[in-house]
Amino acid sequence: MVGESGCGKSTLGRTIIGLYRATAGKVFYAGGEKQGIDKEIQMIFQDPYASLNPRMTVGDIVGESLLLNKICATSSEAKKQVQELLELVGMNTEHINRFPHEFSGGQRQRIGIARALASKPKVIICDEPISALDVSIQAQVVNLLAALQKEFNLTYLFIAHDLSMVRYISHRVAVMYLGNIVESASGKELYEKPLHPYTKALLSAIPLPDPAQQKSRQRLSSGGAAQSFISSLAAAVSPVVVLWLKRNAGRQSLSLFP
Repeated sequence: MVGESGCGKSTLGRTIIGLYRATAGKVFYAGGEKQGIDKEIQMIFQDPYASLNPRMTVGDIVGESLLLNKICATSSEAKKQVQELLELVGMNTEHINRFPHEFSGGQRQRIGIARALASKPKVIICDEPISALDVSIQAQVVNLLAALQKEFNLTYLFIAHDLSMVRYISHRVAVMYLGNIVESASGKELYEKPLHPYTKALLSAIPLPDPAQQKSRQRLSSGGAAQSFISSLAAAVSPVVVLWLKRNAGRQSLSLFP
């Protein structure tokens, strides 16, 4: 799932998992309407710092799901399972008694992945899991996710801004714009033959490794999309706000396309 900031990607992911209540529409999973939170659908959050409870040890964070979902009957059994999960994501078993502040961002995200795997899910929503990490760590986390997907036959909803990374990990890509899916296709088809103007604009914003090509390339715009967006707000906001938007639509602070 790709799209600009604020278009609704994270909201969609949190609605699917059940953290947000849908204001319209329904969520269907495994042939029926999904109600509440399902242990088969888990989430890896964007911020590896805010998504882990600083008052809990790694063992408590990862093991909580094992006990709540009655996957493990005793604490000793849960501890053994947590150690296996930590090894699975590339952490040491000795980390089980440490607190989140003792780890780097990449290590914290690995803990978040272990927590998501604890309940043995079938679907994991990855809400920009690498955007807060260094570039070198991003590759490690993405490779880990790809390996886990292959080993456990997992389904990912991978939410991201980096279209080059999405191309690497995704089998099918959906493009969201202003809360709506405007295009959906296989990864190869979307990147080679985009149809929607917004998709073409997103693809034209991907940096090129050659500085000369990057400097000479021409980025695509979406024609009258900005004015169309402003017009759609007219019925919902005050005339003063609409006037401000019209005056500032051409400025960089109101960039509708990255």
